[in-house]
Amino acid sequence: MRIFLAGATGVIGTRMLPLLIGAGHEVAGLTRSPAKAAALATTGAQPVVVDVYDAAALTAAVTGFAPELVMHQLTDLPDDVADLANSGAANARIRSEGTANLLAAAAAAGANRFLAQSIAWQPPAGRGAVIAAHESAVLNALGVVLRYGQFYGPGTYYADTPPGHPRIHVDAAAARTVELLDAPTGTVVIAEPA
Repeated sequence: MRIFLAGATGVIGTRMLPLLIGAGHEVAGLTRSPAKAAALATTGAQPVVVDVYDAAALTAAVTGFAPELVMHQLTDLPDDVADLANSGAANARIRSEGTANLLAAAAAAGANRFLAQSIAWQPPAGRGAVIAAHESAVLNALGVVLRYGQFYGPGTYYADTPPGHPRIHVDAAAARTVELLDAPTGTVVIAEPA
């Protein structure tokens, strides 16, 4: 399958790339950082350096790759968990404008599958409406919403100690996501049993 992976250099994207490529998929990996393009190329992915907020450039990149599936694994979160409370607006923009741009690009490219990340826990006050709108947009486009538990493991906010439920090790989340490439339209919770 030809897969356009938005968020290919993120915490879960970096784990998914070798799994997807190892399974024989052709993958274009989106990053907004030119410095990360070389790392994408070493995985066997085709690097695509585009900002998700540049709708015209994004559409050109997605249509140029002609994917069968577009996967939205983008977030805009700080590296330090202490800054998380102040990052709500940036992450909300990814879920609203970023999602809209990816959905439009996928439609223009004729991609017949769309998977998008979301969360399996109750969001902080005031952030639920954006998440609900994000999920609704994906479902209205006949996509699949992937509601992840909180990630733990190397490179996450919970590198040493798992958080409370819902949670999932980031490596397990990547593996389970790859198993869902052909999932029917709907919402899937990806978390460990409580």
